[in-house]
Amino acid sequence: MARIKPQALLIQSKKKKGPTRISITTIVMCNLIIALIALSLVATYRYWSRRSLDQSGSDLSTLEDIGGLVKKYDLPGYAILNTSKGPITVELFKDGSPEVVDRFLDLCQKGHFKGMPFSHVIKHYVIKGGGSQGLGAAEDWISKGKLRSQLVMRPKHEAFMLGTTKNRLDDKGFELVITTAPIPDLNDKLIVFGRVIKGEDVVQEIEEVDTDEHYRPKSSVGITSVILKREI
Repeated sequence: MARIKPQALLIQSKKKKGPTRISITTIVMCNLIIALIALSLVATYRYWSRRSLDQSGSDLSTLEDIGGLVKKYDLPGYAILNTSKGPITVELFKDGSPEVVDRFLDLCQKGHFKGMPFSHVIKHYVIKGGGSQGLGAAEDWISKGKLRSQLVMRPKHEAFMLGTTKNRLDDKGFELVITTAPIPDLNDKLIVFGRVIKGEDVVQEIEEVDTDEHYRPKSSVGITSVILKREI
C-alpha cells in the first residue's frame, strides 16, 4: 500500500476540520422568513391599534358634554345621603334631569348638604330638607284631604322619589324633597331627579318623628353628609 505523504495528510486534516460554508440561497431564505415575521407583527399591531381607536371613537360618540367639562357617563350615578337615622341610597336620573343632577352633584362637592336639617316632615306625604318655603301649599293640600286614589298617578310621583322645588334652584335655596307616598299634587312644584333604591326604612323612620302644628320636627333630624358613587 502506498504511503500518504505528511503534507497530504495535513491538507486532508484541514479540510475536515474547517467550518462548513452557508450557501447564499440559505442566507436569502432566512432573511425572507425574518422579513415576513416582522411584517406580520407590524400588520397585527396596526389592526389591533385601529380596532381600539374605532371602539374608543364609537364610545365617545354616545357621550354628551355637560358644562363643557365632563362627560355624562363619567358623573356619579348614585348618592348616599347619610342621615341621623341612617343612610339613604339614591339613584340619580342623569338622563331625565341632567341639569338638576349636575347642580346637585356640584353642591354635594361644595358640602352644601352637609348638616342640612329636614325642615318639614309630613307623614304619608314628604320629608323636606332645606329652606322653610317652597312647599307651603302642602299644608293646604293635606288639610283639604284630597283623595289621592282619585288622581292619575305617574311613575315620577311614586313614593320614595327624590326631587327639588322648582322655584329654589340657586346655591342657597336648593331643597331636597323625598316623597313618602304617591303624590301627583306636586307635578307643578317638584322636579324629580332621583329615586331611593335603598334605605326606605330610614325614610319611614324619619317620617315617624314628632312634629309641631307646622310639620317641623321637634327633635333635630337631618343629613350629616353625602357620598357620591359611580356604581353601587
